[in-house]
Amino acid sequence: MINKIWCLSLLLGVLLCCLQDKMEIMSKELLNGTKEAVDLFIVMSGAVAMWSGFMKVAEESGLVDKLSGCMKGVLKVLFPSVPSNHPAMKYISINIAANMLGLGWAATPSGILAVKHLDTLSRQKGKATNDMCMFLVINMSSVQLISINIISCRMKYASADAAEIVLPGIIATAVSTVVSVAACKWCERRSDETYIAS
Repeated sequence: MINKIWCLSLLLGVLLCCLQDKMEIMSKELLNGTKEAVDLFIVMSGAVAMWSGFMKVAEESGLVDKLSGCMKGVLKVLFPSVPSNHPAMKYISINIAANMLGLGWAATPSGILAVKHLDTLSRQKGKATNDMCMFLVINMSSVQLISINIISCRMKYASADAAEIVLPGIIATAVSTVVSVAACKWCERRSDETYIAS
């Protein structure tokens, strides 16, 4: 569906440029856009490499296991049917830590592994459980303490204070996470009541 929307947008843009006789401007902007994309890629790849390396060092040094231990109480409330020593808990911790640093792309591999391990606890393989849904909700809303991606973009475009979005980002993502978790818990309760009633 997304591919169709993109294709339609591009074709519509080209058609409008043809009708308004602005093909030269469109060609120039396309070239400028690709140059900007390459420049941004170079800037972002440095941040990606640094923080991905940091996450790998944290995992190898046992820091992730310590973090997982610190988060054990909260994770047990959020994922009550997952045993504390289950591998899924480790990957959930890594995912949450990466998201807190604003590293969505670094959180993806651990997120995939977390869901795979959560699936091993499911009675019906391949069907989303309450714990999987809760994990996806937390992954998508994710409290961000430092939005590395956004700060890097703002630095690239010469922002006067690239880090000024940190506090608003923390507030916005904290509110979205609390609301998302509450909504997910409410849906869990509703589904349990429906199951009992039936």
